[in-house]
Amino acid sequence: MSNGESPVPVERVGVVGGGIMGSGIAEVCARAGLAVTLVEANTPAAKRAEDRVAQSLERAVARGKLESGDAEEALSRLTYTDDLGALADRELVLEAVVEDKAAKLAVFASLDDAVVSNDAIFASNTSSIPIVELATAREARAGHVLGLHFFNPVPVLSLVEIIPSLLTDPGVTERARAFVTNQLGKDPITAPDRAGFTVNALLVPYLLAAIRMFEQGLASAEDIDKGMVKGCAHPMGPLALSDLLGLDTVLNVAEILYTEHREQLFAPPPLLQRLVAAGLLGRKSGRGFYSYD
Repeated sequence: MSNGESPVPVERVGVVGGGIMGSGIAEVCARAGLAVTLVEANTPAAKRAEDRVAQSLERAVARGKLESGDAEEALSRLTYTDDLGALADRELVLEAVVEDKAAKLAVFASLDDAVVSNDAIFASNTSSIPIVELATAREARAGHVLGLHFFNPVPVLSLVEIIPSLLTDPGVTERARAFVTNQLGKDPITAPDRAGFTVNALLVPYLLAAIRMFEQGLASAEDIDKGMVKGCAHPMGPLALSDLLGLDTVLNVAEILYTEHREQLFAPPPLLQRLVAAGLLGRKSGRGFYSYD
């Protein structure tokens, strides 16, 4: 803001996609006192998102991280629907659908008709797709598009990558930063608009190196993870972390990174490709590098 005025706070937020990331983003926005509308593909998916948020809030109360009254207030601020038209009055809309470029482009193209406000910010929670590629779906308002990449679990981890593209208006970036910092209480970093941004450009090669080590029979999964937890003070080993993130997500990000950079450290190991092809995606499928009950 060139006139020195503080950015106008966001009051009404829309989230498109109610999976683990989308529901987590919706939850933290509601806990911050914002009115949140979450849009899913259909009514059953919207109900699953509603249940996911309710269960997360219940866990926060049970662990003493949230008062029961605050949880109830957060729930009262949330609306779930399968109608993109419900986003008409939103000041910030955050896309959190599957990590697939075509799917995200379709969402951004649809938002042109759904969102009325010419000042609305359009953000993507993509973990790897360059923002400028998504902004092309909104040529008339490309300056209002940027990346806001949250980390899983969203209610717990404080980092958010803010990724402006070459087309993003500086005032939009400033307002988004104020939203993340002042309203959500998160800790942002500014990331370059390239595949993988900052965190995944560093993290994914590390995960792939661990998968290659296991694939080559150089160490067991347990020893690889224990080595990094006990020897390097990581909170979780790389193979357990891959299972938590979802092996399909790790593969998708690796493929995007390799396509852009053509560096061998980004190339997906064959074992990762086979696990995903077999539907062994980690925690969410019950089996990956480890088995989960």
